[in-house]
Amino acid sequence: MDIIDWINKSEPDTPRVLWLHGQAGKGKSAIAHTIANWFEPLGALGSCFCFARDQQAERHHEKIFTTIAHDLADRDPTFKRIIAEVIADDKALSTTRDVKRQWQKFILDPISKAAASMVGRVVIVIDALDETGIEASRKHILSVLASAQVAQLPSSFRVLITSRPLSDIMEALQDIPHITSKSMNDISTPSAEHDIRLYVSDQLGRLINRFTSEQISRLVQLADGLFEWARLACEFIKSHKGGFTAMERYKSLVSVSPGAGKGKGLLDEMYLTILRDIFEDDPKARARFHSVMRQIVWTQEPLPVESLNVMRRNFPDNDLSDVEAILNPMGALLSGIADVSVPVRALHASFYDFLTNPVRSMEFAINMEDVHCQLAWACVRVMQTELCFNICRLETSYLPNSEVTDLNWRIHEYIPAHLSYACRLWAIHVQEAQFRSNLAQEIELVVKDKLLFWIEALSLLEVLNVVPSHLATIASWLEVCLL
Repeated sequence: MDIIDWINKSEPDTPRVLWLHGQAGKGKSAIAHTIANWFEPLGALGSCFCFARDQQAERHHEKIFTTIAHDLADRDPTFKRIIAEVIADDKALSTTRDVKRQWQKFILDPISKAAASMVGRVVIVIDALDETGIEASRKHILSVLASAQVAQLPSSFRVLITSRPLSDIMEALQDIPHITSKSMNDISTPSAEHDIRLYVSDQLGRLINRFTSEQISRLVQLADGLFEWARLACEFIKSHKGGFTAMERYKSLVSVSPGAGKGKGLLDEMYLTILRDIFEDDPKARARFHSVMRQIVWTQEPLPVESLNVMRRNFPDNDLSDVEAILNPMGALLSGIADVSVPVRALHASFYDFLTNPVRSMEFAINMEDVHCQLAWACVRVMQTELCFNICRLETSYLPNSEVTDLNWRIHEYIPAHLSYACRLWAIHVQEAQFRSNLAQEIELVVKDKLLFWIEALSLLEVLNVVPSHLATIASWLEVCLL
C-alpha cells in the first residue's frame, strides 16, 4: 500500500503529512483504522484521534493536541517527563483551549527535546477532520497542520489525515511542501474492486447459501468503489427477515440498478432500500421512526438506549413507546443497538446527512420541528427528578474530589448518562427552543430548588466552568422571550 510505503520511507525530505481525501463511503476511515491497527502492535502508533459529528458538543477540536500529547507520553517516558514539567511550570496549560498554544507547548517543544529518545517510526492518525463541525472549529487546526513548523518534526514522524474534500480543508492543505495529498479517486478501479471483492466474499462466504463468483462480482460492480455500499449490501443480504432466504434478498437487491435515472447516490438508494425493508409502508411505524431519529440526530452527543428512553419519557405530549421498537432492526445503520449501555450512533456519518435532506431521504426525512423544546423539557425534568444533595453519596465533604479513591465508580453509579447529559447540555437546547410559558416555569423550579445540586453534579463531572455561561444563556432566553 502506498501509505505504508510513505510511512516507512527513510529519506529525511519525505513529507511529514499525508492527506487522504474522498467522498463519503469511499473507505477513508477504514484505511485510517487499518493503518492504526497495523502499526500499533509494532509500537509505532503514536496516536489515533478520530473526530465524529455526533460528538461536537464535547468540543474535541479543542482537545486534539492535548490528546495526542497524552498518547505520545504513554509511549515514551522521556516525552512524558517533559510534558509533566511543562504543566508544572504553567498549570494553566492543562485547561487551555488555544490549539496553537497546545501544539507549541505539548507537541513541538517536547518533541524537540525528546527526539533523541524516540526510537523508530511514530505514526499519528487524525481521522475524519471534516467532522469537527463548522469551519471555525477547525480553522486553527488547519493553520497548525499547514504551518512550516510541521516540517520541523523529526524525519521519523508521520501524520495521516483523512477527510472529505471540503473547501476550507482543500484551501489549507493543498500545495503545501510538507503535505502530500492523495485522493481516493486516484485509487485504481482494479485495486478498489479487489479489496471490495475480498470483503464481500468473506461476508457472504459464512452463509448457508453458496454465492457464485458471478454473483459476488455483481455486488462488486454495483458498489462502484464504495466500501460503505458493499458493507450495507452484505448486511441487507445477511439480515434475518421472516420468510426470505439470503439468496432471495440478494436477488431483490440486485434486481434494481441503484440510482438509475434518479440522480441519487448509491448510498442514498441503499439507505432507502434498507429502511423500506424494515418499516415497509406502515404510517405508524414511520411516524415513530421520525420521532426517534429526530431525537437521536439532534441530541448533542450520543446516548445509550436506556438513557434515550428516560429522556423520551420526559418529553411533553409525545409517543412514549420505547426506542428499541425502532432501533432494534437498524443494526446495519446504527451502533449501540445490542448493548443498552453503549451510545447509539450512526455507523457512517453520511446516514445523518441523508436523513436531514428531504430530497434524498424522501418519506424518511426528519426535520427539527420542536425537537429542542422536547430535549430542553426532558433535560429540565430529569434534573428536577434526579438531582439531590450529595448525589454520589460521599462519606465526607472534607476531601477534595481528587482524593476520593472510588469517585469514578460513584459517578458511573449515581450520575447516569441522561442526567450527566442534562446537567451539561440543557442550556444549549433551551437556547434553541421556542418560548413556552410552561417550560419557563419548569426552568424556574430547577433554578430555585436544584441549583446547588446541579453545581455539585457539574463539579463531580469536572465541568464546573460551564456554570456562568449556562446561567447567562438561560437568563438571556427568558429575557428575550418575555419582552
